[in-house]
Amino acid sequence: MPLDQQVRRLLDQLQSLRAPALCTLEPQLARAGMAAASAALSVAEPVGAKFDARAPGPAGEIPVRVYQPRGIGPWPVLVYYHGGGWVLGDIATHDAFCCALTNAAGCILVSVDYRLAPEHKYPAAVDDAFAAAEWVGRHAASLAGDPARVAVGGDSAGANLAAVVALKARDQRARDESDLRPVFQVLIYPITDHGFDTPSYRENAEGYMLTRDDMRWFWRHYLAREEDGRQPYASPLRAADLSDLPPALVITAEYDPLRDEGEAYAQRLCEAGVPVTLTRYDGMIHGFVRRLEVFDRAKTAVDEIAAAMNRVFARAA
Repeated sequence: MPLDQQVRRLLDQLQSLRAPALCTLEPQLARAGMAAASAALSVAEPVGAKFDARAPGPAGEIPVRVYQPRGIGPWPVLVYYHGGGWVLGDIATHDAFCCALTNAAGCILVSVDYRLAPEHKYPAAVDDAFAAAEWVGRHAASLAGDPARVAVGGDSAGANLAAVVALKARDQRARDESDLRPVFQVLIYPITDHGFDTPSYRENAEGYMLTRDDMRWFWRHYLAREEDGRQPYASPLRAADLSDLPPALVITAEYDPLRDEGEAYAQRLCEAGVPVTLTRYDGMIHGFVRRLEVFDRAKTAVDEIAAAMNRVFARAA
């Protein structure tokens, strides 16, 4: 399908700015750029309540932001991990999107400010993501949530973390080391493999915002050793067994280097007997879901995510 016209206009505007490529920047400068762009483009809609808290983590407290819908709980809960290649992003950059999803789904959303690379290499983000999910599971009731209806989700690197949390929860339950049992996983254009040779990587290597060189830059900062990329908690597509995982919604974008690895992960889940819904948004690029002020199809995706979550939460009630 041709590139969506709203996407084309945005890409033309960005090209006219002649900004340096992300992969040429130092992490701190790239973070500042993402923060500025998010503040300029996003307007958060009101929710019932919003407050910051801290969860205990393996290397200290983990900042989280709790979003509650209007009304009276207990509500189901989504533990959400922001995107940004494990290097960029934070609670603030995803605040508007989290507000929109909280309202659309009518659930509590807990946004996790996990440690970033390169200051904190893999598996620091994984460890924080899992610790935060366990904390939410234990404290859901005190947040006006339902501990029996806790899901995990994220976008891009955050979707990688959500998938890995689901894997790690299954593995630790098998060893009686955790009772975390997510009922659903929302994986928005997930990073699932440390590899750069899929057709979508070749077709969308440059020109569609996220580039192949950007992804190499992200992985290079995230991993202490390149061979760590073969581990399933870094590349969940490489896990030997994907059975006994929660149902999943996987969203991909046509003009995204990550399209094929996200769709491959959905296929692997399906083959392992996990209920999966896979939706490719034709004409769209990586990161489109968060640009609610720019893309009409971002609103469509939020509605799809909310409807899928509500179906699962209704069955788990």
